[in-house]
Amino acid sequence: MIRYALACDNRHEFESWFQNSAAYDKQVKRGLVMCPVCGSAKVEKAIMAPQLARTDTDASAMRLPETVEASAEAVSVATPEDKTPDKTPVAMLSPQEQEFRKKLKELRDHLTRNSDNVGPQFPEEARKMHYGEIEHRSIHGEASPEEAKALAEEGIPFHPLPMLPDERN
Repeated sequence: MIRYALACDNRHEFESWFQNSAAYDKQVKRGLVMCPVCGSAKVEKAIMAPQLARTDTDASAMRLPETVEASAEAVSVATPEDKTPDKTPVAMLSPQEQEFRKKLKELRDHLTRNSDNVGPQFPEEARKMHYGEIEHRSIHGEASPEEAKALAEEGIPFHPLPMLPDERN
């Protein structure tokens, strides 16, 4: 699960939980994510600082339940009239979505296991291979949004690795 800080086009800020970024994108595209204040479906992710666990608190109080019955697809979307301060919209994964998530994790593991990690030198290495300066090989690493845009504009083929939160995130 992943929690996003969100903001509507009227600048109302709120938070919501999603199974992953793809689930967020899908729900926003379908107009299912709405501002709890004004009901606007024009919602975007807001900048959010990561939340780190403290070592001086009981970690078990911060964990999600270990098992969740996911036998049905259920999505709760907050509307202005049913949003209360102590409730947050949640979602359950259908068996098909659980299988898809498992396959994405397998794909990511396969790609990282069978390629060289070049870290922040990814854009430079990708260019060298594209222009024939070095031999082509499978690589993965890091690129800023600006670097990725520049690579795409140069016609250099690359794909983002699927990002999945930890199993009990």
